Amino acid sequence: MPRDPSRAAARPRPSGRAGGGGGGGLGTRVAAGTVAALVGFLSAFAVVLDGLRSVGATPAQAASGLLAVTVAMGAATVVLALRTRVPVTVAWSTPGAALLAGTGAAAGGWAQAVGGFLVCGVLLAATGLVGPLERAVRRIPVPVAQAMLAGVLLPLCLRPVTAVVDAPALVGPVVLVWLLAMRLAPRWAAPAAIALAVALALTSPEVRALDAAALRPDLAPTVPAFGVASLVSVAVPLYVVTMASQNIPGVAVLAGLGYTAPLRPSLVVTGAGTVLAAPFGGHAINLAAISAALAAGPDAGPDTSRRWQAAVTTGVGYLVLGVCSAAAAAVALAAPGGLVAAAAGLALVGTLAASVGGAFAHERDRVPAAVTLLVTVSGVSVAGVSAAFWGLLAGVVTHLVLRRRG
Repeated sequence: MPRDPSRAAARPRPSGRAGGGGGGGLGTRVAAGTVAALVGFLSAFAVVLDGLRSVGATPAQAASGLLAVTVAMGAATVVLALRTRVPVTVAWSTPGAALLAGTGAAAGGWAQAVGGFLVCGVLLAATGLVGPLERAVRRIPVPVAQAMLAGVLLPLCLRPVTAVVDAPALVGPVVLVWLLAMRLAPRWAAPAAIALAVALALTSPEVRALDAAALRPDLAPTVPAFGVASLVSVAVPLYVVTMASQNIPGVAVLAGLGYTAPLRPSLVVTGAGTVLAAPFGGHAINLAAISAALAAGPDAGPDTSRRWQAAVTTGVGYLVLGVCSAAAAAVALAAPGGLVAAAAGLALVGTLAASVGGAFAHERDRVPAAVTLLVTVSGVSVAGVSAAFWGLLAGVVTHLVLRRRG
């Protein structure tokens, strides 16, 4: 059979011998994929739980959502890596989870939030199938999208500050470990902080009182409901922030490593995965950026044509971690107030810094970015629609007005 030219074009030429010296064999790729899965899960699972709880999930529903979204991103990673032979990795939308944490309870409750997740998945898949929709998303000014994300992240990143004042003996060590890890091993800073927070949580009476049933993985299905306010507050901002802050950077990361990302197939698969996970509380999955660099970079060996095996390992790792996610969720949700939330805030500091830097990098974009940031941080809700949407709208309008004036 003739080779598929699109798949052949997507694979860079090998930069070294397959399985050759210098640690370039299958073991190296498996190790890199395992590290990518651990970093991807440990660095943000607390953010996902926080976001789901904020939009109305019960502890059981939040644990179900974490399980569903972890399994969805694992399965999607395996499918895409095997199909394309490109080291594509999929992750949950961490900025999307942070957006939910700042949105608050959806109008109509948890069922409306689940409906918003499902619509977001449909929009993601449609973007991969409908060219004009993809082009429309790309026309959203990147500084405005970055400013919206910064406005969402700012209150979450302030949590460690207030928590360390309220409980210095409990939260102080977590902040210290994060800071030292940022100096010595930056990619492990967020996982180390969250791991210590979980370890400290294990010493609390609330966590020790958990029974075995709370640690068992269990899906809690919810019938989606749909309403205009919740769709505009949840679905549209979640879709925009996932596209602008995850999918597009994910393409850029792979391009920087010499790969052509299969964007449209990735959007269809991640959109379908989001739709399937939504009824169980999963919010959104997308192309990864940080874990993509781990599985597709030099740590996965010198043979660039076989690094897709590292991505497959990452996907399998997520599937295994999904089974353990119920225990992680139970411990995090039962932890003393402020502890895991503070660790989650520390995990988002790097994303906040990058968002602020991107939003205000160029002088011509600073006023629209500032308007977006201010409206988003204000927390205003008009007609039941969250501040993130109004911030994005205000920034786009300001950008268009000032561009016409120029």
